[in-house]
Amino acid sequence: MTDPALSELTPEQAQMAARVRRMMLIAGLTTGLGIAAVFVAIGYRLFRSEGSAPAADVTATLPRGARIVSTGIAGDRLLVTLEVGGATEIRAFDARSLKPAGRLRFAAEP
Repeated sequence: MTDPALSELTPEQAQMAARVRRMMLIAGLTTGLGIAAVFVAIGYRLFRSEGSAPAADVTATLPRGARIVSTGIAGDRLLVTLEVGGATEIRAFDARSLKPAGRLRFAAEP
């Protein structure tokens, strides 16, 4: 069967085998932690996402004589720059619901 003389390890070989086992354990734990982190990130994204909102038809009224100068997006806000009677105004809307979120008016100092 097996020769007992060959199955016995020398102290140096036993020490090397212990080091290899320890390194394999560290590598296995590191890999397991990495895989767990990926699953946690995927789960977080799945359960945290609000999904896509249905398209909304919204009509925003502008003051008479107002002119849209530019539009843009900043984070989760839709920004519309208006020129109203010579003054500049920025209106912010929530990008998901399109509800007004704020207004910033610019006026020249007298």
